[in-house]
Parts: sequence; structure tokens; C-alpha cells
Amino acid sequence: MNKIFVSILLAVILVLVINKITDVIYYVEKPEKSAYQVNVTTVASNETQTSSESSEAGDIMVLFASTDLAKAKKLFSTKCSSCHNVAKGSKHKIGPSLNNIWRKVGSAPDYKYSKALLAYGKTWDVAELDGFLLNPKKWIPKNKMGFLGLKKPEDRASIIFFLNKNTDNPLPLQ
Repeated sequence: MNKIFVSILLAVILVLVINKITDVIYYVEKPEKSAYQVNVTTVASNETQTSSESSEAGDIMVLFASTDLAKAKKLFSTKCSSCHNVAKGSKHKIGPSLNNIWRKVGSAPDYKYSKALLAYGKTWDVAELDGFLLNPKKWIPKNKMGFLGLKKPEDRASIIFFLNKNTDNPLPLQ
């Protein structure tokens, strides 16, 4: 009985000693600043956020004048083209084709939309698209688009400008 107890005690002590030795040998100093920064913003109330979003939607019209089509195309290819096509007559990918975007929400033919988008009932316009691109899950809750959104108004303006250029019925943005 004593031999078993001593053996177990010795094994536990041996594991603890090995753990301490490896901590000393492989010591890694932690960086002062995290390599990945998480932006955290807090909102005082829903009214404040709603008013700021609506004022940003009004300001986006001003940004179209300084939007470069080449940069807008590049931004679309990095942020959107993995899930969406924009060419005329293009097929759907994971998301619907965005050619002729100025239509009723959830109305692209031959695409299976989420119930949330089908029930939304509005038509895409600059303000709707701007709000949706800012935060799709918040703008139309329970939609299945897995995109976090574009926080910079310049980026949203570029995407909207690019989509407007790739439609048969462009809106007068400038």
C-alpha cells in the first residue's frame, strides 16, 4: 500500500517539476499590444444610433462625386465578388446577381432568398442599400447574408456607385 501511495505522489511531483522546467525553458514574453485589435463601440441609445445612420445616408450622396470607378471595381472584387456577380446575364453565386440592383428587395429571379428578405417589402434605393451595407444583419434581421458590413461611408459609396454603373436603369447619383 505504501509503495503505491509513494509511486503516485512521486508521479504527481514529477509532472509538476517537468511543467515548471518547461515554463522556464520555453518562456515567451507577452507583447504589450495585441496583434489583432478589436474595435469596440458603444451606443448610448437606439435613437442616437438611428439618427447617426440616417444622417450618414444623407451624406453618402456627397461622396459619389469623389468616387473613382476603378477603385470601386477593386473594392467590389475584394468585398463582394466572392458571393455576388454583377455582369449582365450572370448567374447567381452564393448570393444573388447584383445586376439591375434597383429592384424590390428579394426579387432576383431564380434565387432562394431568406424569409426575412422576402418579407421586407421595400425597394432598393441609395438609402436602403447604404444602411444594408453598413450592417446587413441589423438592417434586415434574420437575413442569411454572412457579411459584417462596410463601416466606412466612402466604401459604401464606392460599392453603390459601382452597382449603379452595372445596371440598365442607373440612378442619377451625382
